Amino acid sequence: MDPDLQMDIITELDLVNTTLGVTQVSGLHNASKAFLFQDTHREIHAAPHVSEKLIQLFRNKSDFTFVATVQQKPSTSGVILSIRELEHSYFELESSGLRDEIRYHYIHNGKPRTEALPYRMADGQWHKLALSVSASHLLLHVDCNRIYERVIDPPETNLPPGSNLWLGQRNQKHGLFKGIIQDGKIIFMPNGYITQCPNLNRTLLGPCNGITAVTPSRSRSQLNYAETRLSQLENCHCEKTCQVSGLLYRDQDSWVDGDHCRNCTCKSGTVECRRMSCPPLNCSPDSLPVHIAGQCCKVCRPKCIYGGKVLAEGQRILTKSCRDGRGGVLVKITEACPPLNCSEKDHILPESQCCSVCRGHNFCAEGPKCGENSECKNWNTKATCECKNGYISVQGDPAYCEEEQGLALTLAYVYSTLIPEPIHSQVLTGSLP
Repeated sequence: MDPDLQMDIITELDLVNTTLGVTQVSGLHNASKAFLFQDTHREIHAAPHVSEKLIQLFRNKSDFTFVATVQQKPSTSGVILSIRELEHSYFELESSGLRDEIRYHYIHNGKPRTEALPYRMADGQWHKLALSVSASHLLLHVDCNRIYERVIDPPETNLPPGSNLWLGQRNQKHGLFKGIIQDGKIIFMPNGYITQCPNLNRTLLGPCNGITAVTPSRSRSQLNYAETRLSQLENCHCEKTCQVSGLLYRDQDSWVDGDHCRNCTCKSGTVECRRMSCPPLNCSPDSLPVHIAGQCCKVCRPKCIYGGKVLAEGQRILTKSCRDGRGGVLVKITEACPPLNCSEKDHILPESQCCSVCRGHNFCAEGPKCGENSECKNWNTKATCECKNGYISVQGDPAYCEEEQGLALTLAYVYSTLIPEPIHSQVLTGSLP
């Protein structure tokens, strides 16, 4: 292939000599180098001379294809490739494990456009990915299968000066991809996906195997046979199934993804998931809506009031003795505290607990339960959840975080009854009897 019609992104970025944020690993094959993107602090972007080369390659081009072989960490979200100038994405390919979709961001007449293509890429498996644009025609191939074909507004390809290329992220802090990228290239020719899947260059008749291309040189009997087979194929149904975590689902099968509280359906080989909609809770005045481990929706549980402080069930308070809120009643706890292997000056009392621990205790090992897009942080007397880079909290609760980009595209899901609200309480100091 003419080298002037393509850009090998991994080679141009010189990832072999990049030590911060990426690690060379084994790929799907040994014909090219593969790199693991995992660190949260990285800046993988093109040097100025590479960006200028890219600007020239895109100039006045109406046909181009981005191809890559990727293995994305399950249920994560991130940008595989981004070509942008300041806050404008002229070409950006994003894979959302939260919504199980691939997004193509671009610019048309100076305004941002986004095409959302439902597909589960973040499943920990290797996938060959090819996104092709031909004027106003968009094609998505995954594993050499045509997944989507759409008519879109023609994207702007005359990139402004200062445009830069980012691999595995949107910019310095956002859209960080987690997984392995191999064979990342941009092809500037029609049907560039053929470079990744040469067999797609063959002419096939119908969705089922068994018929080859027919040319005028074929005999009349062969043509008649082909016409007969084509008429038979009109009644041929090739069902596309979905495979998730080793389980095979037929078309239109539905199931519950309990780990992420989603209802999923297999639709023509594509898994589509949506967050569960929880019914509204009308708790009585003597109870509180709380989140219970292992359940997706909140439930009403009795509350306790002590000294003007409201305690949820399971929270403890230390006065002259340790008491635990159970069924709306403070119950005295008689269990002894375990011995500590530290000096008394290093004893600290955690929030909502009765027994002291040693300074530097790992509270994250005991909770709280942080969502897939948040991470646990240890503090002096407790642990809290914080949103990862590129995510913001849902309704102020950092245990559950949503993509910044995803929030702009969010449908009206019922989050208020799905997301646990943080309950704050104060611990009264004292001593056990």
